[in-house]
Amino acid sequence: MADDAVRIDGNTLRLPGGVRVRFMRTLRLPETGTHELPPGLGEFPVRRVEDHADTVPAEWRARGGVMLPVYLREAMWLSFAGSTEPAALQVGVGKVCAVSGRPWSSLLAQDPQNYVVIPRQPWLDGINSGKGTVRQFVAVPLGLGATVEGQVTGEEVWGGLQLQSFRLNDAELAKWREWERRRSVSTRSVKSVSAYGAAPPAPGAAMAAAPASAARARSAPAMGLGVGGSMRQEVYADERSRGAWAREPAGRVFVHLVTPPEWRRITGEAPPPSPVDRAAYTRAGLPWFEYYDDAARDVAPTDTLGSVRPVGEWLGDDHEPWQEPAPHQVKQLGDAPGEPVEDGDW
Repeated sequence: MADDAVRIDGNTLRLPGGVRVRFMRTLRLPETGTHELPPGLGEFPVRRVEDHADTVPAEWRARGGVMLPVYLREAMWLSFAGSTEPAALQVGVGKVCAVSGRPWSSLLAQDPQNYVVIPRQPWLDGINSGKGTVRQFVAVPLGLGATVEGQVTGEEVWGGLQLQSFRLNDAELAKWREWERRRSVSTRSVKSVSAYGAAPPAPGAAMAAAPASAARARSAPAMGLGVGGSMRQEVYADERSRGAWAREPAGRVFVHLVTPPEWRRITGEAPPPSPVDRAAYTRAGLPWFEYYDDAARDVAPTDTLGSVRPVGEWLGDDHEPWQEPAPHQVKQLGDAPGEPVEDGDW
């Protein structure tokens, strides 16, 4: 029998339908220009809200879900490596769809498309804001108006991330499984590109040594996602009809973002070290990535998300020096369950 609960496996969220999501720490890109994909610098730790019911805010207990610690202006991306069967995954940033820019919905839509197709979409680094590009997810506190939620809706109520998965309907899933059994030649799976999400060995010391700024030490009980720099990444269009997917979601989860000081207070755990310095990372010779799937179509960007402005317009210029990667550093990619995570009212 299929498991219909959302669970944490290590730091991986397992959603019904075989979806696996890891939250990856990464370099923050400059807010000008368009860049290659920066690699992961390890996973964010993920914990169930209900395991810390005595120390989280009351509204978090009501919404349920999970939480993870982020620094002010820290960037992240979502890895879907390890997802096992086709699924449609909705990704919300403050209950604004990261693909379409429309309000959060419990239904799938294709005009405009409001989900990514797993495992065709191996990862998502930001909002779908330009043709063949996304703008990087960057953490900011609620209340400044800098989040995607604040800019699109005019309010900052929800913050965090929202994920909701849909399975194929029974007939389509049976056809897909039969096709998989009959394949004589194995095709490339998402796992073949998972090096993009692997934590590189070199920067650990640099991350530990990087000083946290005074701004990063501010306590902000609730955080949301704004946008940073632009990178080359397509959000792939669904090649199936809307009728191929189940009408009801298989599972959903609210992902709360919290500052490192609040993380320590809530969980008693030490937060991750502050992110690595960009120039130090580049000097270490670690790779950047370019991913291309010539058989897939890109989802057209919407005016709503295309007009979202980067967080630097609220927080000021980023004075951390940028060092472009050398051409040889850019790599071409492509052509045990825990307790269930409690859902709540959101």
